[in-house]
This record gives sequence, structure tokens and C-alpha cells, in this order.
Amino acid sequence: MAIKTRITEMFGIEHPILQGGMQWLARAELVSAVSNAGGLGFLTAVSCCSANELREEIAKTRDLTDKPFGVNISMLPVLMPGDLTNAFVDVVCEEGIPVVETAGRNPEPYVAKLKSAGVKLIHKVPAVRFAEKAASVGVDAVTVVGFECGGHPGMDDVPSLIVLPKAAKALNIPVIAAGGFCDGRSLIAALALGAEGVLMGTRFMASKESPMHDNFKQWMVEAQETDTLMVERSIRNAARIMKNDAAQTVVRMEAEGATLQDLLPVIAGSVGREAYFSGDINLGTIACGQVVGRIHEIGTIKEIIDGIMAEAEQIIARLNGLNGKG
Repeated sequence: MAIKTRITEMFGIEHPILQGGMQWLARAELVSAVSNAGGLGFLTAVSCCSANELREEIAKTRDLTDKPFGVNISMLPVLMPGDLTNAFVDVVCEEGIPVVETAGRNPEPYVAKLKSAGVKLIHKVPAVRFAEKAASVGVDAVTVVGFECGGHPGMDDVPSLIVLPKAAKALNIPVIAAGGFCDGRSLIAALALGAEGVLMGTRFMASKESPMHDNFKQWMVEAQETDTLMVERSIRNAARIMKNDAAQTVVRMEAEGATLQDLLPVIAGSVGREAYFSGDINLGTIACGQVVGRIHEIGTIKEIIDGIMAEAEQIIARLNGLNGKG
């Protein structure tokens, strides 16, 4: 089954399914698997320590797929100093990457350079007002994340069911839905609400190609939607993470008035990297969406995407049957 939207047409992909940026996990093997399965994979630049390392990862991905893929560049200052952001943008332009996803702050300083290199720009936002601002500076599409999402859902606590249709109505550029999407049912729901595709991070964490330790994957299969929590509100950088010992430490520290510098030894990405690959599920703060409660098996990327599209086809047939067209 093929579902054609402005996003599939814009990027020349088979299915309206994008893979979210996942620090340490979204490397060549996972990204190429998403693209080979008909979606759009994104290398996560913040996983690389230098522009040269990103360039090497792009080359590895091209060895594994001839399909389109992009690069995610988080511009959160704590993750990405400005000079490294500039260097990553230069690599994207020089390497002819077709699409970049940015997040964290206004991408306007990079729009002209990316457009001159023929790079499409998707900007990820947690609220309609930020989506409108992104559209006004010339981005090609926006990803709108709901309160359910893993990572950073913003400070407004508005779920996808509300923020997505509002953004789709307010904007002329394509809107991609993120936060709570994992299967054919949620894909069809996103399209019905006005999205042109879905972006999934948590679902692809729980895949055979995901390089994180099996301890995390087993936790995800057993977890409920109540097994995540929000932290970092006190520093206005709200983050949804898996409920583990590190998360509870952050909650306690914030209650005691901890500053960003106080929190960094617990929330720093390097700690998460050690946790992912050692298998210590309590060591670091690990981004995870509430949709984990709807993930019950670890499949290959192809099995996940094929399953989503097969279920979507069944739902479309059922809905057509409700008005006599089935």
C-alpha cells in the first residue's frame, strides 16, 4: 500500500514515516534501515564529536543505502556549541544531504545557506506559535511534538491530539506529527488530524537495529505508559525520560533547587551513552515517550514499517466500509 502526501513527494520516500533524532542510537545502521524500508532516516549530528566524524557517518550510511536520508541537528546550547552547529551545517551542504531537521532554537541563521545548497529544512517545535515563526523564516516543513513525546516536549503540556490539528490549520507548509505514534492506527489518526506524516523515536529505539543494550529493549517491552516522567522543568528545558533511578535523582535535585551545572553530571549525554551500551538502565536519563506503553515486541525496522503500513491499509478499508465504500 502507498500513502502519498506532501512529505513523501517532497523527499521521494515510499511511506510518510520519519525517524526521530536519537543521540548515540541514530547511526548509519539504524538510519539506513529506516530509509531502506521506505521511510526517512536521520543521522543525529550531536552523536558526533566533530564535523569529520559526521562526514564519516554519512559515508557509512551511503554504503548501506541508496535511498534518501537526512541529518538531525539539535541547536540546544547545552548540546551543541554554535561553532559546531556551523560546522555540521557546512558538512550537510557539502555532502549534498537532501534534508536537515533542526530543533532547540530559531533556525533562521541557517536557512539561506541550506536553501542555497538545495537542502530542505524541517524544524521541530513543541507549540503552534513556534511553528508559525519557523514557517515565517522559510523552513520547508515543521515537526510538531505533543506532550507525550520522549525528549523535549516544551513547557505547555499540550498533547498531540490538540497541538497537531491546530498547527495543520494554521500553516500552509507540511506538518509532521510526533509524540505518541507507533503503528498504523496512530499514523491514520495523524493524517486525519492534518499531518502529512509521522516522526517516531521511541518506536525505533525498540528495534533490532537499535544499538542500545538489550536490557533497555526488554524494559521497553515490559513498560507501561506511566513508566516515564518529566524532568528539567526548573531549568525550562522540560524533558520526558524513562522512570529510573537517575530520573528520580533529578526530580529530587530539582526539588532542592539544583542549577543546570548541578544537574549536568546526571543528565549529560555522555552518561546516557554509557548507560545505553553498558546496559545499566538506572545510570542515565534516557529519553522515552509515553507510547512505550503500546510497544510489545522488538522487530526489525522493516517489520515495524511494513506492519504500520499493513495496519493502516486495514483501517482505511474499515473506515471506507462505514460509509458504504468498502
